[in-house]
Order: sequence, then C-alpha cells, then structure tokens
Amino acid sequence: MSDDRHPLFMPLVGVGGLIFGFGLAISEMARPEVVLSFLQLSDLGLLFVMGGAAAVTGMLFAILPRTDRRAPLTGRAYARRLKTMDNNVVYGGAIFGVGWGLSGICPGAAYASLGIGNWPILWGVAGMFVGAYVQGYVRSRPTDAGGDVTAAD
Repeated sequence: MSDDRHPLFMPLVGVGGLIFGFGLAISEMARPEVVLSFLQLSDLGLLFVMGGAAAVTGMLFAILPRTDRRAPLTGRAYARRLKTMDNNVVYGGAIFGVGWGLSGICPGAAYASLGIGNWPILWGVAGMFVGAYVQGYVRSRPTDAGGDVTAAD
C-alpha cells in the first residue's frame, strides 16, 4: 500500500464496489442460474455484459497510456503492466474457470449474490478464501533450487 494515496481513495473503492454489486444484481448476473444458462449457451446476455466491459476497458487501456494524464486519486501515470505467461497464470485460470463453471458464479458476483440473499453461495465464498490461502502458502515456500518464490504484484 502506498502512503501517497488521496484520503478518499479507499472510500471511493468501496463506493465503486457497491455500484458494481448493484449492477450485477440489477442485471441478474449475481444469480448462478443465469450464469449457468450462459455457460450452456441458452442465454447469451452475459456475453453482452462482458463484451461491453471488455470494449470499454480495451479502449481505455489503449488510449490512456498515450496521454500525459495521471490517475486522479493516486497521481500515478497510466501505464501498461506487462506480465509474462507462466504456469501460475495457466493453472490459476483453469482453477478459476472450473470453479466458475461448477458454482455458476465468479468471485465478484458471489459477493453481490450474498447481497441479494443467496446464502448457499457462502460455501463458494469459503472455498475462494481457502483457495487463496493455499495459493499464498504454496507461493511463499522456497523452491527446490533454494530461492524464494515471490508473489506477483
């Protein structure tokens, strides 16, 4: 965490999360049966939600680093962070996809789903916490070569 953040940074992150959660609830994307219908190709509404988000994000990722603008709450310049494709990315994506397919919900929507009273999803949320703990434990152990494995930022 950086000390140079604006005092409103964390409250605005919380407000953004609430708006995101309400959007998921209103669009019914916080309901696992809607997500499972998408995965079974019988309801493609989620495709439009994800496609719209990807289009806006793609445009901003292409345009903002070319400007001299800075992030309003942190003062940092907009820049691309390039990451290498490694086993952690592949395995993590596979585990995420299997979990999404089995539960019918991704982590962000799981929290929004709790907000609309879907209490059985607590099992999935508990699984996410256990998985995050196990991943952190495995990544923090030294490798066979004797070097420490560091967490990706």
